[in-house]
Amino acid sequence: MNDTGLQHLIAQLEDRERKIISNLLHRRTISKDVNQAFVEQLSFGQRTADRVAAFGGSWTFIFCFLAVMATWIGVNLMGIRRFDPYPFILLNLILSCLAALQAPVIMMSQNRQAANDRLAAQHDYEINLKAEMEIMALHEKIDELREIRWATLISLQQEQIGLLQSIHTHLRSRPSHNE
Repeated sequence: MNDTGLQHLIAQLEDRERKIISNLLHRRTISKDVNQAFVEQLSFGQRTADRVAAFGGSWTFIFCFLAVMATWIGVNLMGIRRFDPYPFILLNLILSCLAALQAPVIMMSQNRQAANDRLAAQHDYEINLKAEMEIMALHEKIDELREIRWATLISLQQEQIGLLQSIHTHLRSRPSHNE
């Protein structure tokens, strides 16, 4: 394939694929810690939402939540000052508000994690593509070396055959000792 055809094929590639080819040709690495880069660009609110979601999905939260509920119910059933008597309407309101606030925070965190996963998958694709191109280049080099070795081997064999033929001719032309 000539240079014009190759340039035409490269022009049809996406920007990231052209970037990978450029990195391959200039022997630059493309590996990076995408998680670290992703975390560095998060805003304060996003980091806070991630922490809240992480805490809200932990055993620590569950045990603390159960302790608060047990205390609330215990105080309102047996306490001196019952601020939320049975059927615990205030507790139900607080639980509903907690669920209403916690659900979107968890969804925001999950959406960010999905975006991070897409970024990591794209980066994995780029690395895999570069590795595939490197492997193809190595195969070509090995094929070239094999062809050179075969040519050298054939040349040596032809030289050996020529030497054997000259020895054979030389031995035939000498008179035999039995005569």
